[in-house]
Amino acid sequence: MLKKIKNLIQENIKFHKAHQDTLSELYWANVYHDSIRGKSALENLGLNIGRWAGNYTFFYILNRILNDYQPKKIIEFGLGESTKFISTYIENYAPDSVHTVIEQDENWRTAFLNRFRVSNKTTIKVLPLTTQKVHGFDTNSYAEIGESVNEKFDLYVVDGPFGSDHYSRYDIVTLAEKLDANDEFIIIIDDYNRKGEQQTVQVLIKMLEQKGIAIHKGQYKGLKTVLILATEQYKYIKTL
Repeated sequence: MLKKIKNLIQENIKFHKAHQDTLSELYWANVYHDSIRGKSALENLGLNIGRWAGNYTFFYILNRILNDYQPKKIIEFGLGESTKFISTYIENYAPDSVHTVIEQDENWRTAFLNRFRVSNKTTIKVLPLTTQKVHGFDTNSYAEIGESVNEKFDLYVVDGPFGSDHYSRYDIVTLAEKLDANDEFIIIIDDYNRKGEQQTVQVLIKMLEQKGIAIHKGQYKGLKTVLILATEQYKYIKTL
């Protein structure tokens, strides 16, 4: 009987958490739609928000960063709905910005471009999926990303490759190794509710701090959690 009561309590806790997460997502959906009001190119953009793609929390944060800070150089891990959003934004509202997308699958790149025309300021690079050892664990990675991407960026959008159980999407650490204390940047980490992404962020923050880079954090929760890391110039991302 005691075990049955414990199970019921646990199920009730899970139910209330799922209910609260859904209410949060509905809240962010309304905030997102308000945030793009008056930008006809974004209002008319067909997006499939949620599931494998970013949720409303993610797209609200992305829109605010693009609008408020207008990053000039953007890199995105993973070709998808956020690619549509960023490409449409810079085509219509940020004429001085450029956008690089790293994708793991050439077939998906072809299928995507058959349905959506990206801005001529958007470049898609295909780097096949591989695995690397990180602290003894296999994690998905883009092949030779450290050699293929030699630039620094103002905005890093981390939503690929496929997630891993441990040290997920660790390629952001590889690219962040190129940064120094004179650089100003923002990093968006999607799926921060997962253990693998949390492990990667721990390593990332420690490495940046060792470089003398002060980092400000903002965490936003809906059905999924989005983490924002930013340098001093962008510290107000905590209040979006």
